[in-house]
Amino acid sequence: MRIPQLTLSCLLGIAAAAAFVQVAGADPSWRDFKHVTNTSFIEPSGDKALQLSVEVPASAHDVFDAFATSEGFRSWAVPVANVELRIGGFMESSYDASAQLGNPGNIKNQIVAYVPDRLLVIRNVQAPSGFVNQELFARTVTMIEFVALAPNNTRVTLTNAGYGPGEGFADVYRHFEWGDAYTLEELRKRFVEGPTDWSKVAAKAQAKKAADKVEAAH
Repeated sequence: MRIPQLTLSCLLGIAAAAAFVQVAGADPSWRDFKHVTNTSFIEPSGDKALQLSVEVPASAHDVFDAFATSEGFRSWAVPVANVELRIGGFMESSYDASAQLGNPGNIKNQIVAYVPDRLLVIRNVQAPSGFVNQELFARTVTMIEFVALAPNNTRVTLTNAGYGPGEGFADVYRHFEWGDAYTLEELRKRFVEGPTDWSKVAAKAQAKKAADKVEAAH
């Protein structure tokens, strides 16, 4: 099954302007990521809140910086990013390594609130033109909590709240339930395996594109 993938890291910068993830076999599920825990819940209003968490082998400070600094975000989430850490500041990013800041196709999230090393709250204000139900997603708020379990072990909990009734919200919820789990796993891998080499990622994508083209010609 082939699904459009716009994940947290994309819309944090929470991630891909027009990326596609190939998932073989059964429908994709957050359970595809064994390190991720799902504690989603129903809000008192009746709205749904998507809540996922993962343990990361790094300090709360370092994991917070992986979201809240341009260099940190580029080290695992996207090749192009600019993070302005202040109330009302923006996190702008793109999966396109050739993208320029300010492009209308970039992803932008506004920083609603933050507590250094403990909490980051954002709301999406700009998604790629191909993203369905952008207006609905913009009504939700994403909270990322960082809890130090040990000097070099941090639980990261992502809560995306405000999913109202209706199939439109349900579609976005299903999309991000898998996408945000994927993003949290990529965050964990960043501290297990090291920063992402975006040149290798681009080369791999080009090779796959060429292979698909050859296959389609036969």
